[in-house]
Amino acid sequence: MADAWHHRSDALSSIGSFIGIIGARFGYLILDSIASIVIAIFIVKAGIEIFIDTTRKMTDEACDEKTVNRIYEVINKQNGVKRIDDVKTRKFGNKIFVDVEISADGEKTLNETHKIAENVHHAIEKEIEFVKHCMVHVNPYEEK
Repeated sequence: MADAWHHRSDALSSIGSFIGIIGARFGYLILDSIASIVIAIFIVKAGIEIFIDTTRKMTDEACDEKTVNRIYEVINKQNGVKRIDDVKTRKFGNKIFVDVEISADGEKTLNETHKIAENVHHAIEKEIEFVKHCMVHVNPYEEK
């Protein structure tokens, strides 16, 4: 993203210089200053946008609500899931890491509940774009 903005700022600088030179040739010296200010504003704006985007990606920002809702939908489709206890997401770069806690029948064997967790894991990684890894924890479900 920074490299793309670098190319844009080069193009804007060239255009601004051209406008300033043409303006000076026709007696409008102020055009050079105006073009310089506009270019500086674009460069500062790009720098701020890159800084904000990078900060969000490096501080484990959670996914947007639409993605989280989609994760809930995928989990709810899986056989054996009695309840979703918790879903946590974090973005790192353009990848998503997902931590899920689900409840399954407490009377099932360890192998059976492990298979349920595996199905949830694979479904999330397959159906949700950019998910790098999904960790699933299974709690015993007890009716109250």
